[in-house]
Amino acid sequence: MPRIVPFSAFNFVVSFDGNPLDEFGGFSDVSGLMTELTIAEYRAGDDMENHVHKVQGVHKVGDVTLKRGLINSSVVWGWIDQARVAGPSAKRSVVVRLLDEQRNPVQSWTLQGVLPLKWTGPTLAGKGGGEVATEELVLSCEGFRYGELGA
Repeated sequence: MPRIVPFSAFNFVVSFDGNPLDEFGGFSDVSGLMTELTIAEYRAGDDMENHVHKVQGVHKVGDVTLKRGLINSSVVWGWIDQARVAGPSAKRSVVVRLLDEQRNPVQSWTLQGVLPLKWTGPTLAGKGGGEVATEELVLSCEGFRYGELGA
């Protein structure tokens, strides 16, 4: 029987190349998971009716933004350095898995041909004291696959 209660949005993991044991995870926010199909319109010159035909064009994948509290790990910065030097050979896959209440994966989004596009560091201020230092990583993605798990 299909599940009728929606999954919670807070229970997820992010990993490099599908390896759930890597250090890349620990993100508090993932946004921008999207794909868009474009449509090209044309009218054939010999059509009896004056209307357009719609043909599927290319598809696009949006940039994905990851946010997390700053931790003592150089994995993200190492990937940024690799992309600066190696260019396209630094492309990776990034997998976002949504988990159920028992932490079993139920859905996944695999981002393909991913390069770091932008990194934003924390805003540091000497007042307050209760704020968490956060970093933001924007990923440029070439491809996007959706997977339903545990169905």
